[in-house]
This record gives sequence, structure tokens and C-alpha cells, in this order.
Amino acid sequence: MKKILGVLLASAFAMSPVLSPAAADPLRDAALEVFKPLPSTIPAVKNNRITPEKIDLGKALFFDPRLSASGVFSCNSCHNLATGGDDNLPTSIGHGWQRGPRNSPTVFNSVLNEAQFWDGRAADLREQAKGPIQAGVEMANTPPVVMATIKSMPQYVDWFKKAFPGEKDPVTFDNLAKAIEAFEATLITPAPFDAFLNGDGEALTADQKKGLALFMDKGCSACHSGVNVGGHGYYPFGVIEKPGAEILPPDDKGRYEVTKTADDEYVYRASPLRNIAVTAPYFHSGMVWDLQVAVAIMGTSQLGEELNNEEVRLITAFLESLTGAVPPVVYPVLPPETAKTPRPTSEIITK
Repeated sequence: MKKILGVLLASAFAMSPVLSPAAADPLRDAALEVFKPLPSTIPAVKNNRITPEKIDLGKALFFDPRLSASGVFSCNSCHNLATGGDDNLPTSIGHGWQRGPRNSPTVFNSVLNEAQFWDGRAADLREQAKGPIQAGVEMANTPPVVMATIKSMPQYVDWFKKAFPGEKDPVTFDNLAKAIEAFEATLITPAPFDAFLNGDGEALTADQKKGLALFMDKGCSACHSGVNVGGHGYYPFGVIEKPGAEILPPDDKGRYEVTKTADDEYVYRASPLRNIAVTAPYFHSGMVWDLQVAVAIMGTSQLGEELNNEEVRLITAFLESLTGAVPPVVYPVLPPETAKTPRPTSEIITK
């Protein structure tokens, strides 16, 4: 965004402590060139038509800890819908109380990301759903055991048949992932920023509007743009100056682990910033708990600019306008186990 925009907007803000809807139009017009409001309906996903039956099945599976080997951890354990769609821990706790290597991203609006995980190794939520179930430090299960668990409960078998009608064998690991994807696609959180983009000039406070102008003028929106204010594109953490090892662990080389390309060392997918104010701690290492500190670090590391305290405060105020309304979710009553249901295990298998 050209510097002249920032100068003009700053002048407008200085002349009036509270902007009228008409005065906010230039800012909104500039924002609409960079961002998009959330969709008004459930986003469609490729090769997986979303139906009420799939959503209901996916919700049950999302909350069911029996997808894990121990019977303790569900998808909701690390992506808690009551705490911002993540677990508010530096790194997640999984099977055998092991700690995962990276901070858990929010599940809210994740269907709108270009790819899933910090390194983008999963193309979509369907692929992502399969990963934690099989990861040894997370749910530590295997597809055969998971499907034996599901098939042991008649109610689940009936739900799969309704969600995937016409299929000869609908109770499959692929369909399990499709159902979870369908449910997660409903987890959209419209925020004041969306109301502003849609024409409500009073949806943002004066400070939030100033922060939005700074966010664009300083260059934050070069990486954090689009409908999810990020969630697409891959960038080095430390474009200008690498953070210290406590924030950028040297043994986590990011997307390099996926591509094995030297240029991808310490490269990560741009984090989506919706609901960022309620998903501390921050960064893939989860080592920063204060959003203003995170904003200051990004200024130094990614922009090469020491943001002053007022700039940090205003950008943070804008980020708070991305906190959205969480859709109501009724906790599902899950099918009961039977004599054929595999028993939980706490055994840790190391390779």
C-alpha cells in the first residue's frame, strides 16, 4: 500500500477523533482491495458436498476421544471451540502426555486457508484431519483401529450410511475425514471487521480504523490479506531480522521438512489472523503470550521497522476487530461402546 495512502488517512484521523461513515469510505475502499469479508454461507469444499448429515456426523467425530488410542484426546482437545478454536498452550499435549512440536492453530475459519498446518503439508481439512489421528505424539492411532472402533458401534454405522448414501461401504477412514471437514467448514466467525467491509462505518472504533490504516501502510497486509487475513502464501520468519532461538527454534526448519528445498528453511505459511486476540500464545513456537509483543516482533523481523508503542497499540486494536462470533455448537451425545470396541491403550510406540 502506497505511503501516500497512509499520509492521507492519518490526516483524516487527526482532524476528526470519530470518523463518520462517509469519512471512512476511502479506508474501506482501500481495505476491500486487500481483504474480503467472510462468506454468508458455508463454504463449499472440493469433492465433498456438505450436507446436514455429514455435518452432524463430523461434529460427533470431532468431539469423540475414542478416535485416539488412549480414548482421551479428541480433535476438540487441541482445537477447543470454547477457547478460540485452539488449546491456548505453547504446544499441544497428546498421547502419553507428550508435547507436540508446534503451537496448535485455530480451527475457526480454517476451511478458508490455502493449506493446513504451519508448513502447509496438508492440502485441505480432509487431509489435515487424518494427520493428528495417526501422529504418535497426538492421538497415536491407526486407520484400521479407528475404523474397527467406529464399526463396533451400530449408531455410528447408521450415521455413516446416512451421510454417504449409495456407497457400498460408507464406513471408511476417508469418509471419516470428509465428515470432519464438513463440520469444520461450518466454524465461521463473522467479526466487526466483516461488518465494516460490508458497509457499516461504525463497526470499528476510531482506534481500530487507525490500526487498519497502519496495518496496510506498514506492509503487514502484504502477507496477511484476503478473507482470512492470512492463511495463504509462505514466507521466511525473519525476512529482515531473525528472532532469537527462544521464538524461532533452530531445529524446526518449517516448510523445509515438506519440500526439502534449502530456500524453504524457516519458511512458514502466513498465519491467519482472525480471532488472533483470543488465541495466545503466538507463533509456531508458542513462546509469545502478549499480542502487542507479537506485533512488535513482526515489525522488527518481517518489516525491518521498530514500531513505536502507539503504532503497536493501534495495530493491536485493529486485530481485536477480527475476533468473531462463535457459532453455537451443541455438545453431541456419542454412541456407546460395545463388547467389540477396541480398548484404550496408553502405550507409547517409538520408531
